[in-house]
Amino acid sequence: MFWIKNARDIALPQSMLPCILAIGMSLSYETFSWWLALLSLIGVAAAHLGMNLADDYFDYKVGSGEKRKEMAADGMRARIHKYPYLTSGEATVRDLAWAVVAFLAVAIALGAVVILFRGFVPLYILLAGGFLGITYSGWPLRLSYRGYGELVIGLMFGPLLMTGVQYASCGVFDTRILIVSIAVGLLVTNIVYSHSVLDRAADARMDKLTLARLLGSNTGMLAASAVFNFVPFVLIVIGVCTGILHPAYLSVLVLLPMAAYLWNSLRMFVYERPVEIRIRPWMGPMGDFKAYKEYGIDWFMLRWLLARNLITFFAFILLIVNVVLKIIG
Repeated sequence: MFWIKNARDIALPQSMLPCILAIGMSLSYETFSWWLALLSLIGVAAAHLGMNLADDYFDYKVGSGEKRKEMAADGMRARIHKYPYLTSGEATVRDLAWAVVAFLAVAIALGAVVILFRGFVPLYILLAGGFLGITYSGWPLRLSYRGYGELVIGLMFGPLLMTGVQYASCGVFDTRILIVSIAVGLLVTNIVYSHSVLDRAADARMDKLTLARLLGSNTGMLAASAVFNFVPFVLIVIGVCTGILHPAYLSVLVLLPMAAYLWNSLRMFVYERPVEIRIRPWMGPMGDFKAYKEYGIDWFMLRWLLARNLITFFAFILLIVNVVLKIIG
């Protein structure tokens, strides 16, 4: 449990819900296998946690956590809780390295079983995901420091993850999964992109080039946020209008006000306008918000958790739609 918690299991919904949705969209195929679907689900979770710890490892090597503490001491608003288990002495860098290896070993072992039964297509997806995951913050590419990190995350947790899980579950690709996975990928990108908007000043001090910094202007940052928040809904509408998706998929449109609230909240932040930090029931699970206030990161966590919950609800609604459609035939 120590390493699962420190691997930021709070972020698991951004991989688990798309994964479960892909499984739900595979139910209609006669070749569907529950046990292969379950193996892919566990494998994705292990890979996600392992990559999160790998990100900590590479960030520790460049001292990003220490730099954030210095910036916080200077009065700059920055999240300072980066790999606290290392700075507190609860674990060593060697312990962290072994934890990364353990999580990724589980993911690779389960992936090997899927490849044994489904052929080499899952192998290519696994290799692509592994390469992008390691080079996200690892040398030599360090994509998250060059402005590509957000797009890499969207590709990994959208199209790569969902098509891979669908193929593992039933041995088939279809047009539905392509449309939905792109929409999901954009909403997952929205989580890390919102993060980069909120942390852009701190990232500048660390010479970390995120997409928000790459875009530069407030107008550009908000335009990108609009794409990540609203285009997923446009894709679903297009899918329904072209007959590729069932009309029931339009039920996700109920989340449009939530997306609009998040976009406006980021707009207020970008233009340094005051906004009330208050939890509302429709926002969904918001963790230990009292603790976030004590740490002084409530301004960050409100928006980050809202982005996380948006993709969670989006995937959950579509999952229910697919299960119901399967039941009614």
